[in-house]
Amino acid sequence: MITTPEHDERMAKMTFASVYPHYLTKVEKKGRSKEELHQVIEWLTGFDDKKLQDLIDEKATFETFFQQARLHPNASLITGVICGYRIEDIETPLTRQVRYLDKLVDELAKGRKMEKIIRGQ
Repeated sequence: MITTPEHDERMAKMTFASVYPHYLTKVEKKGRSKEELHQVIEWLTGFDDKKLQDLIDEKATFETFFQQARLHPNASLITGVICGYRIEDIETPLTRQVRYLDKLVDELAKGRKMEKIIRGQ
């Protein structure tokens, strides 16, 4: 799936700090915990709690966030539709990575079992 250059640029310049509270609210409203959210983020990116907080404090863009990440080798197993886009068809790597994170948060909020969310631990 081809996203527009404007869409990709908007995703790259958005700060993780601006989106993180929405992720947290979404999962907590559905009875999941901050710890579970951090577990999912750490699985995808390799970031521990301290690094995550540093990136939030720095107001790191998603571009910086994913440049510093060590994407899990099984991240490509994250498939499906999120925000109207089929993840596996997104051609721009950064946009696909942001949608990976969105999808994991969505699955966590929907009550999916952790062992299913973190594909092939």
